[in-house]
Amino acid sequence: MANPTQIVLENVRLSYVHVFKAYSNDPSQTPKFSTTILIPKDGAKNKASLDAAIAAATNAGKMGKWNGVVPPIVPNPVHDGDGVKQDGTPFGAECRGCWVMTASSPSDRPIEIVDRNMQRIIDATQVYSGCYANVCVNFYPYAYQGKKGVGAGLGPIQKVADGEALGGSTPTADSCFSALGGSTPTADSCFSALGDTAGGFGTMGQAVPSGQINPLTGMPM
Repeated sequence: MANPTQIVLENVRLSYVHVFKAYSNDPSQTPKFSTTILIPKDGAKNKASLDAAIAAATNAGKMGKWNGVVPPIVPNPVHDGDGVKQDGTPFGAECRGCWVMTASSPSDRPIEIVDRNMQRIIDATQVYSGCYANVCVNFYPYAYQGKKGVGAGLGPIQKVADGEALGGSTPTADSCFSALGGSTPTADSCFSALGDTAGGFGTMGQAVPSGQINPLTGMPM
């Protein structure tokens, strides 16, 4: 029997991607594999799958961890990208027109990541904030420090397409510099001979004739 709390979200966009190495922006928190998922609102299939999986997780909580008591409002990880975050600030421009959620996995459960042909991706630069993917997520009920709700576990990811990188990208040489012309300078064009190469070097790199004694150490220079 299929797990009603586990779904695959199709053709969604990834943001805040930490799927190759566990990460935490809070040193007091245990690092996890995670990504934020941007789900276009015009995808009715994805939203129907979300609602059904969250309902199944809520029912599982009632029958299990919540001891038959369901909160009047069950917190879940899916938010309106056209609204505001929990702290009252608006979501980023990339979230507009999307449902926004974050899913994670413990550091001892690495994420399996494949391409369109089901070949495993090991190059971390290929899966980045802004690319598109199919993502398997599993919703689960929790009861922690008196709080009850539904969370989202992150499962395998299939990259389906590239997209514009979110949060900027590494500049190219062409965007930073222009051609200077001429030729690369040579050593002869930059320096002149320093004299007796058998000697050592004194203060400021000046050549020191061999055979002299350092007055401070008493050793030959």
